[in-house]
Amino acid sequence: MRVVAVVGTKKSGKTTTTENLIRELTARSYRVATIKHVSEPDFTIDTPGKDTWRYAQAGAKTIVSVAANEVATIEKVALENVPFETLLKKCRGNDIVLIEGLKKTVSQKRKLPKLVVVKSRDEALNAMEVYKPILVFSGPYNTENIDGEIPYADATKSLGKLADIIEKRLLKKR
Repeated sequence: MRVVAVVGTKKSGKTTTTENLIRELTARSYRVATIKHVSEPDFTIDTPGKDTWRYAQAGAKTIVSVAANEVATIEKVALENVPFETLLKKCRGNDIVLIEGLKKTVSQKRKLPKLVVVKSRDEALNAMEVYKPILVFSGPYNTENIDGEIPYADATKSLGKLADIIEKRLLKKR
């Protein structure tokens, strides 16, 4: 299983980039998993008042919700108590995992390739210091004249090129 972190500033296009990549890679028959960091401190995927929420309120630490077309596991645990590797294990069985967010964690992972979505030259230059290694740049700002070694492909205009880069460098065309 290969992993790519999709990072960038707010409103840079990370979600659109991730969504487009999922669509393109699944069209190429890859199994894709995603990990999405939600930064709102009080966010819950659970719905207050519903049965699963009531179970958590009663003290359950793990709630598994089973429906005809979906199985969801809700774990009531603080993010700082969940090792990064544990998150990745939840994605086993897939060819590639796209991680959106978790900037602090992924910036410290020096072997984890990053897809950096940027809106400006300053963002690109800052990313080159913070996010190593950078696999590819994407986003509204074209970085081709900043660093010739790091390719650029806009996920909204040249999605095929972006997917080709990921496929060639990480997935090695099965």
